[in-house]
Amino acid sequence: MAATTSKKVVIRRFDREPLAGFVNPHNYLQAGGLELLSTSGVVAVVPYDEVKAVYFVRDFGADEPAPEKRTFSSRPKTEGLWVRMRFRDGEVMDGLFPNNLLQLESPGFTFVPPNPSSNSQRVFVPRSAVTEVHVLGVVGSPLRARRAPGKAKTEQIGLFE
Repeated sequence: MAATTSKKVVIRRFDREPLAGFVNPHNYLQAGGLELLSTSGVVAVVPYDEVKAVYFVRDFGADEPAPEKRTFSSRPKTEGLWVRMRFRDGEVMDGLFPNNLLQLESPGFTFVPPNPSSNSQRVFVPRSAVTEVHVLGVVGSPLRARRAPGKAKTEQIGLFE
C-alpha cells in the first residue's frame, strides 16, 4: 500500500478569489482540471482555463510574494533552466525548471519560484495560463567539462623530489 500525503496549496485564478486547500501531489492533475480538497472538506475540480498558478505553500495565512519578488534580481545559483513566463493578463514571473525535460508535465509546468525561502516552495502553472515562456539561461550546464581540482600536469617539473 502506497503512502498518501496531502500538500497545502493556494490556487490563484484569473478574475476570481484564490482557493486554499489540499492536493495529492501524485494525482491532482486530472483531465478536466485540478482536483482540490478545500479547507472546508469539499472536493472540487478547478478547470485549467480558470487557474493562473498553483502555489505549494508552507502556511495558508502567509501573504503572497510582492510583484517585485516574482523575478530574479540576479542570475540564480541553483541548477536548472532559468525561464521567464508572461501570463494572459500581462503579469511576468521567473522560475527555475528542472534541467530534465522528462520531468515536465503535459498540462503545465512545475518550477521553483525566485524566492524559495518564502511561503511558496513550488509553483505549478497550466499551459493555458501563459502566452510566452522564454529561457533566459541554463544554470549548471552539463555541457561544459569541469576541471578536477588538484591534478598536476605531467609536464610540470618536480622541484623538491
